[in-house]
Amino acid sequence: TAIRLLTYGGQGYWLAQKRLSKGRFVWWPESSGATQPLEAYEAQLLPARYVPHNPLAKRPRPEPVLIDTTPIECRLRELGPIEFTQVRRSGGDGLFNGLLEEHHYLGYEQPVGEHLKYMVGAQKRPIACLAWSSAPRHLGARDRYIGWPAEARRRNIRLIAYNTRFLILPWVRVEHLASHLLGRMVARISDDWQQLYGHPIYFLETFVDPARFRGACYRAANWAVMGTTTGRGKQSNSYVPNRSIKQVLGYPLSRHFRELLGK
Repeated sequence: TAIRLLTYGGQGYWLAQKRLSKGRFVWWPESSGATQPLEAYEAQLLPARYVPHNPLAKRPRPEPVLIDTTPIECRLRELGPIEFTQVRRSGGDGLFNGLLEEHHYLGYEQPVGEHLKYMVGAQKRPIACLAWSSAPRHLGARDRYIGWPAEARRRNIRLIAYNTRFLILPWVRVEHLASHLLGRMVARISDDWQQLYGHPIYFLETFVDPARFRGACYRAANWAVMGTTTGRGKQSNSYVPNRSIKQVLGYPLSRHFRELLGK
């Protein structure tokens, strides 16, 4: 029984280790029938316990990046051509992650599920970053706005993209740039999602913290205010808010979005 503890996982592993440390197992039988001290076989050196990979485990923070921070101050029409580059699974991932980590007030967080990352450039320099990911499964303000039943929500939640980060680099000061980028973004994101994940996007959403921002650029880009969050996170077990209450904004990519999402 004692030896079997060494081969079992879980409690057996730790019980065997505890007994070994106290000298409870002192003899090991050889094939000849003789016994030898267990220590002679270095049985106290149990192998490291297997720990399965956890994709949600804490990741190392992105490395700082060095780029030109000379101010860009001009009118939008004077900025020149603006280029969007989808950098997920490309060599631009590191620059994107590092810029968000250093210059966005929330830092960089690795998205879970389907996601896209866009680096926006002008004058041969990065000027903005936009990150999009799978939408939260439960969001009361959005669900009421769309009006879909629970079964349709579970089936079609993948057809919504959530704008998790929007950063215009702090040395870029161009009036109306933010709303212009949002307008350009909505014209291409569904096709890009289709290309990478095999399905389109019919609706966009984001959160705005009113304690920090007014959300003016989203409103200027015709995003609708759908309501507010409850302020209760996933771990909340009461009706008392445990985090800041945010505005929920949405943008339909099809005039038939309710029909497409509700079927």
